[in-house]
Amino acid sequence: MLEQECTFHPEVMEERSMSELISLVLLFVPLFAVFWAANVAEGRRARGEPYEMPALAAYLLLAALYAGGVAIGLLIQLGAALFAMQPGLLAEAGITGVEEGVASLPLVGLSLWLPSLLGLVLLLPPVRRMVARLLPMDPQNPVHGVALALSMLILTNLLITLGMGLGNLADMVAEADNGRDGTALLTLWAQQILTALLAMVGVGWLTRRDLRATLARLGIVMPSARQWLIGVGLGVAMVPVVLALEYVASLVGMGASADVERLTEELLGPLFQSPFGILTLGLSAALGEETIFRGAAQPRFGLIATALLFALIHSNYGITISTLAVFLVGLLLGWVRLRHNTTTAMALHAVYNITLGLLAYLSTSMLDF
Repeated sequence: MLEQECTFHPEVMEERSMSELISLVLLFVPLFAVFWAANVAEGRRARGEPYEMPALAAYLLLAALYAGGVAIGLLIQLGAALFAMQPGLLAEAGITGVEEGVASLPLVGLSLWLPSLLGLVLLLPPVRRMVARLLPMDPQNPVHGVALALSMLILTNLLITLGMGLGNLADMVAEADNGRDGTALLTLWAQQILTALLAMVGVGWLTRRDLRATLARLGIVMPSARQWLIGVGLGVAMVPVVLALEYVASLVGMGASADVERLTEELLGPLFQSPFGILTLGLSAALGEETIFRGAAQPRFGLIATALLFALIHSNYGITISTLAVFLVGLLLGWVRLRHNTTTAMALHAVYNITLGLLAYLSTSMLDF
């Protein structure tokens, strides 16, 4: 049997890394712009100055993004209907092997236009006032308004993942990741750093709060020795609890599906193979996810809604027992934020992820041995 030898050139890897970083930044730029304009407006509103123009700019930019999502989603569904009416169209064009992808187009289209439409609805003042009865939000605050509407991006991500199918996504990631293990660490750090910066800008950094006030609003402070111990201890303690939950679920036929395990392996597997990769899984997630969820979002969305959003953003689990496990971890992280601070929640999150990573690494090493 002949084995194909794969050679990866450093310049190709560097070009791929730069391309991914640029793509990440471009994805975040509109979000930074929306939050910046909303915070300018809120700063003026707090000072009793006219604030309608920057608020309108934030709302219009966000509305344009969601209107684009509605339009693209409807076009995808229209294309899917066309292919359904003329099933031989792709074959006539010489395109083969895409049947599963075409079959998922109706759900993908729905996954774009429905959450985008909901995002537009959440921008309406009467809707914001209604939501403010349930969540600790100010319906007149432009920052709260855009944050509420932007939460629909999490639903979009989840529905697209489910619409495309976890198995299909695992295949796509496996093909796309051929030779990119060296860029995974850099991409993950860049994504989480941008997420943390977005949270900082979202609560007013560079517009109405200086750095010290921004960190105080986010709950990022130096923990006491006791708080460090609480974070580390709870992080370790949650691991057997979650593993036991998943084990019991598997006994009653509710365990993670093979597609969930395969997609998770394709996305995170390479990071479990080195100590630095395991540290990255813990530290980067603690930095980005805790800053934006527990630091920025929870004071406005509340404990339960924030934990739910936190669970749903882990779309690689689909809607499975693993989603419930992440929700429970999110509740614990939120409780730690309420009782202590975000930094303690960061410690918990980092230790939890690192412990899971170490267990995966050790189990793989033992199997290889």
